[in-house]
Amino acid sequence: MLAQLIKFIVYTGFIVLISKYILVKYLRKLAESLNLRPKIIGDIAGYATSMPELLTIGASAFSGLMGASTFNILSSNVINTIQYITSIILNKNQKSLKNKAIKVDIILVSATILIPILLLFFNIEIEIKIIPIFIILYLLFRFLNNNVHKLYLNKEDKIIEEKIKKEEKWERNNKKKTIKYILILIITGILLFIIGNKLGTTLENLCNHFNISQIIIGILLGFITSIPELITFFESQKHYKKQKVDDIMGVVEATNNLLTSNIVNIFIIQSIGIIIYSLN
Repeated sequence: MLAQLIKFIVYTGFIVLISKYILVKYLRKLAESLNLRPKIIGDIAGYATSMPELLTIGASAFSGLMGASTFNILSSNVINTIQYITSIILNKNQKSLKNKAIKVDIILVSATILIPILLLFFNIEIEIKIIPIFIILYLLFRFLNNNVHKLYLNKEDKIIEEKIKKEEKWERNNKKKTIKYILILIITGILLFIIGNKLGTTLENLCNHFNISQIIIGILLGFITSIPELITFFESQKHYKKQKVDDIMGVVEATNNLLTSNIVNIFIIQSIGIIIYSLN
């Protein structure tokens, strides 16, 4: 079954490459063309970089491998956080972590790691009845995130808005480019969906014929699907340095990217995986 292993590597590689060079890139271009604040751009990037998890976890659940999906989410969230910390240190933005809004976001990020660990530790079954709890937690995390930013980062958001308006006015007013970005993203979503289906079949074959542990599959997928986050963490901080604006804006974007990605992984994508598994 060497062919299946090669397919697994090729399909996951395609997901990463498409996410890195098309999905993340054009989502950012779309966000900037619409003159969105760093927090919102980070949120959009978080949803975008969670696309590989959605595809791999959906494929795992469809193949009856819920154990793999659980470890995929846990490892993805842990790896995302490590990558975020690394990007902050290498960009020398540790001072920005003192902001109260960012501190609260990091506490929420820690919770996205602790929750799946507790579920595994207490051997709590991941089944359909847990979905309402996940949805409530997702809404709670979003509520806290939005409100702490209004309290502690409103002033910085207004400053960055004024600076970006002067430098990127031509891009915001270019409707043709905005339409182009949307079309590219739609095509990208279709490609990822097709590749995700093929990856699901490959995962099922690997587990059945090679007797590969679902834990190993899940952790491996966690590493693979976290690469897009690594790219966006660094890119967001470099972007604002090039624009010569406050470094905290890059940290705000990266932090919201991390938080959004993690809460989408555990609460939304996990719920989708449960539904797919239950209906299969």
